Amino acid sequence: MTTYIVTFEINDPTRRAQVKEKLKEFNLYCPIHDNAWAIKSDKKATEVRDFISPLLTAADRIFVIRTGTVAAWKNTYATENSDWLKKHL
Repeated sequence: MTTYIVTFEINDPTRRAQVKEKLKEFNLYCPIHDNAWAIKSDKKATEVRDFISPLLTAADRIFVIRTGTVAAWKNTYATENSDWLKKHL
Protein backbone atom coordinates (compact mmCIF):
# COMPACT_ATOMS: atom_id res chain seq x y z
CA MET A 1 0.00 0.00 0.00
CA THR A 2 1.06 3.55 -0.70
CA THR A 3 0.57 6.52 1.60
CA TYR A 4 -0.71 9.69 -0.05
CA ILE A 5 -1.29 13.21 1.15
CA VAL A 6 -4.57 14.58 -0.20
CA THR A 7 -5.10 18.33 0.02
CA PHE A 8 -8.19 20.15 -1.15
CA GLU A 9 -9.77 23.59 -1.38
CA ILE A 10 -13.55 23.40 -1.27
CA ASN A 11 -15.52 26.48 -0.23
CA ASP A 12 -18.86 24.73 0.20
CA PRO A 13 -19.01 23.18 3.70
CA THR A 14 -21.41 20.43 2.59
CA ARG A 15 -19.18 19.27 -0.27
CA ARG A 16 -16.09 19.56 1.96
CA ALA A 17 -17.77 17.24 4.49
CA GLN A 18 -18.68 14.83 1.67
CA VAL A 19 -15.04 14.69 0.54
CA LYS A 20 -13.93 13.90 4.08
CA GLU A 21 -16.49 11.08 4.29
CA LYS A 22 -15.25 9.78 0.93
CA LEU A 23 -11.66 9.77 2.21
CA LYS A 24 -12.78 7.64 5.16
CA GLU A 25 -13.69 4.92 2.66
CA PHE A 26 -9.96 4.21 2.34
CA ASN A 27 -10.12 2.71 5.88
CA LEU A 28 -6.55 3.74 6.67
CA TYR A 29 -6.66 7.52 6.93
CA CYS A 30 -5.55 10.35 9.16
CA PRO A 31 -6.75 13.95 9.10
CA ILE A 32 -3.67 16.20 9.14
CA HIS A 33 -5.66 19.42 9.22
CA ASP A 34 -8.98 20.64 7.89
CA ASN A 35 -7.96 20.51 4.24
CA ALA A 36 -5.26 17.83 4.21
CA TRP A 37 -5.49 14.13 4.97
CA ALA A 38 -3.11 11.19 4.76
CA ILE A 39 -4.51 7.97 3.33
CA LYS A 40 -3.18 4.52 2.47
CA SER A 41 -4.33 2.85 -0.71
CA ASP A 42 -3.43 0.37 -3.42
CA LYS A 43 -4.75 2.90 -5.94
CA LYS A 44 -2.54 5.17 -8.05
CA ALA A 45 -2.60 8.91 -7.30
CA THR A 46 -4.73 9.52 -10.39
CA GLU A 47 -7.21 6.89 -9.22
CA VAL A 48 -7.46 8.52 -5.79
CA ARG A 49 -8.12 11.87 -7.49
CA ASP A 50 -10.70 10.33 -9.79
CA PHE A 51 -12.39 8.60 -6.84
CA ILE A 52 -13.01 11.98 -5.19
CA SER A 53 -13.54 14.09 -8.33
CA PRO A 54 -17.30 13.43 -8.74
CA LEU A 55 -17.84 15.46 -5.57
CA LEU A 56 -15.94 18.48 -6.88
CA THR A 57 -16.97 21.47 -8.97
CA ALA A 58 -14.82 23.43 -11.42
CA ALA A 59 -13.99 25.90 -8.62
CA ASP A 60 -12.67 23.20 -6.25
CA ARG A 61 -9.09 22.00 -6.10
CA ILE A 62 -7.52 18.69 -5.11
CA PHE A 63 -3.90 17.57 -4.92
CA VAL A 64 -2.77 13.98 -4.33
CA ILE A 65 0.89 13.18 -3.76
CA ARG A 66 2.71 10.03 -2.66
CA THR A 67 4.58 10.63 0.57
CA GLY A 68 8.34 10.84 0.56
CA THR A 69 10.94 9.90 3.09
CA VAL A 70 10.92 12.86 5.49
CA ALA A 71 8.06 14.56 7.30
CA ALA A 72 7.64 16.92 10.23
CA TRP A 73 4.59 18.32 11.97
CA LYS A 74 3.40 20.09 15.08
CA ASN A 75 0.08 20.05 16.92
CA THR A 76 -1.76 17.15 15.34
CA TYR A 77 -5.42 16.71 16.26
CA ALA A 78 -4.56 14.01 18.80
CA THR A 79 -1.82 11.63 19.90
CA GLU A 80 -3.34 8.85 17.81
CA ASN A 81 -3.06 11.06 14.71
CA SER A 82 0.61 11.71 15.42
CA ASP A 83 1.16 8.00 16.00
CA TRP A 84 -0.58 7.18 12.70
CA LEU A 85 1.63 9.63 10.83
CA LYS A 86 4.80 8.25 12.43
CA LYS A 87 3.81 4.73 11.44
CA HIS A 88 2.65 5.38 7.87
CA LEU A 89 4.68 8.29 6.52
